[in-house]
Amino acid sequence: MENQNENIARQWFDAFNSHNLDKLLSLYDDNAEHFSPKLKIHRPETNGFVSGKAALHNWWQDAFDRLPGLQYKVTSLTANGERVFMEYIRIVAGEENMVVAEVLEINNGKIIASRVYHG
Repeated sequence: MENQNENIARQWFDAFNSHNLDKLLSLYDDNAEHFSPKLKIHRPETNGFVSGKAALHNWWQDAFDRLPGLQYKVTSLTANGERVFMEYIRIVAGEENMVVAEVLEINNGKIIASRVYHG
C-alpha cells in the first residue's frame, strides 16, 4: 500500500505541474474534500474547505489561470497504507518560494481528502 500511495502522490505532482486538471481530478474520489489556507484567502466564503470534483476543478482552474507558472518541487514523500505526507516548495515567478506540507488521505486507490499546511 505504501508504494501504491507514493505512486499516487507522484502522479499528483506530475498532473499538477503540467496543469493537467483531468489527470489531477482522476486521482480523487468524487466526494473528496480539500482544505487550504490559500482557499481561505482567495475564497473566504469557503472557510478554506471545498468538497467534490467540481469544486476542486474550479479552485485549481482559478489557481492555474492566476498563476500560469505555478510549480511544486517535491522535497519529501512519506507514505503508509492510509495517507501520504508530502513536503514541497511552491514556486511562482515574482513571489518568494514557500515551503508547503500536504497530506493526502487515500482509500481504495483514490484521494478522499487533502489538507495543505504552510506558514
